[in-house]
Amino acid sequence: MRLFSLRLSCLCPGGMIVLLLALLLLQGCALSRDRVRRAEAVIQAQVDRKDHCGSADHCASDTPLRRLIDQAGAGSSDTAPVHFANILDRGAESLALRIHLIRSARASIDTQTFIFSQDDAGYLVLDELIKAARRGVRVRILADQLFSLGDSTLLSQVAGAHVNLEIRLYNPAFDKAATPPLEFAANLLCCFFQFNQRMHNKLLLVDGVIGIAGGRNYENRYFDWDEAYDYRDRDVMVTGPVAGRQMLQSFELFWVHPRTRTMAQLKDVNRRLLSDSPLPGAWAPPAWENAPRVEALSAKADDTAWISQAFVDTAFRVGTVDYFSDSPNKPIQPDNHADQELTRRIITLLKGAQQEIIVQTPYLVISRPARRVFRELHESNPQLRVVVSTNSLAATDAFYVYALYHKYRKRYIKRFGFEIFEFRPFPAHAPELVADYARLSGRDGDTGRGRFDPAPVKRGGVRMGIHAKSFVIDGRISLIGSHNFDPRSDNYNTESGFIIADEAFSTALRASILRDTEPGNSWTVAKRPRPRLVEGVNDAIADLSAALPVFDIWPFRYATSFELKPGCQPLRSTDPRFYECYEPVGDFPEVALPLKSIYTRIVTAFGAGLVGIL
Repeated sequence: MRLFSLRLSCLCPGGMIVLLLALLLLQGCALSRDRVRRAEAVIQAQVDRKDHCGSADHCASDTPLRRLIDQAGAGSSDTAPVHFANILDRGAESLALRIHLIRSARASIDTQTFIFSQDDAGYLVLDELIKAARRGVRVRILADQLFSLGDSTLLSQVAGAHVNLEIRLYNPAFDKAATPPLEFAANLLCCFFQFNQRMHNKLLLVDGVIGIAGGRNYENRYFDWDEAYDYRDRDVMVTGPVAGRQMLQSFELFWVHPRTRTMAQLKDVNRRLLSDSPLPGAWAPPAWENAPRVEALSAKADDTAWISQAFVDTAFRVGTVDYFSDSPNKPIQPDNHADQELTRRIITLLKGAQQEIIVQTPYLVISRPARRVFRELHESNPQLRVVVSTNSLAATDAFYVYALYHKYRKRYIKRFGFEIFEFRPFPAHAPELVADYARLSGRDGDTGRGRFDPAPVKRGGVRMGIHAKSFVIDGRISLIGSHNFDPRSDNYNTESGFIIADEAFSTALRASILRDTEPGNSWTVAKRPRPRLVEGVNDAIADLSAALPVFDIWPFRYATSFELKPGCQPLRSTDPRFYECYEPVGDFPEVALPLKSIYTRIVTAFGAGLVGIL
């Protein structure tokens, strides 16, 4: 997910400037303390205070996961903690697990997310959180404002849903829940650095003992429920003491941070609360877009036999687990190293690699410090293998970011020794990823595009694109989190994730990533075969063109995409027999229309200065 996916309406430059200046003037005044207090009083007057349960355990559902919780608690000491970890590769299963955990909560639920969408997945999670609050569980919801629940009527209703539930938004633009396109532009004009910094963390913490973190937000496409485009994503569930300490500590920092706003402090929600119009009534489940699918998943979440088989029996017992999170001050204090804790930890781990680095990221535009590390690693240890799984143009949700990676592919392959695999929009193993739920969706697929406008492709069906952010170092150290390993993650967004030092867990994660790089699931990116004389002249011109911040227009790039020939076995791109078994399929395979290819080349030519913010 990239921040600048939104578009503005077409206006002449002069008219745009006038409108933006007017918006800046209108949005300049902060809410008075009196208005905030009055809105808080309205919430307190309407809030549901009824105890809908009455039992000591707050009517929590039984869960087989209690076995893991008890074993981790009984086996842990201050010097030798015990944790259990599960890799969550399938979207719908990850959603069902979340619903199960919410229903099993006995005391508290904290959830933090970049996106909280008003679709079936988002509403299902919100409905379950409200139900948990009604039965006595303390529930706190913290969402980044830009793509979360931007409806003042809905938020005023949620604010009064129950006294045990509180919702806050991080870094709201102009202190409002909603950001229409013109206000989006006004924020870029007046407050670029604050507006550009987003809370990209994803966290679900239940009873302080079991937590989920990774790449998934609360939106259909993260759980294989979108009708046109779904994400190949990944979370990890960790059971044990790290959840109660590090995850809770990180959440608390964001919860009380000055950039976080309560509902009464948001201008549009405050106005709705204090308006003469009747407030919305008690919360009730929404009308589902696909009710049978929601009902089926809800039933699955209550299937304790399935929960036991899918998550208890398969859990890895691991020792060393750390939850890393950037400070919410990032990038307010750019010289404070604590504000970039996860980035610094990633760099440290990469520097220690000896045999192999396996990386999966949706956007291969790596930061300057990471480039330095990979260059030094390749120069000092040419045998170090670096495998990168990323998106093709046909699979990505952000063609302009892909274009910047396309510009520097020679650098990644030649200078850093990367073996790059670009994910196909219709990977062969897609049925495995959604096998348990494909029959529930009833979808045939189409070529429609969501609000993030992936490139048009040559065939119909539900496309997939990588959103997972993971790496494995030397088969023993793993990271699963929200960090895209790019300049935006380094310098602007706050990020979080689990780093787990365990060989068995790392072996499983490595296999999961490498499965995505297999020939039926990805194209191999490699150097184009050319006669030596032609190659030398072309490379000299291409290098000169790529070095330019603008006018990088040389069309004959160093590398292109390759596909395995029938009857051949997969080979590494460095194998001397590679070109015997692989055939080139062009720079942008499967892309249907040339327009996206043209856009991509334009951004490649003129967009180098945007690397840090896209």
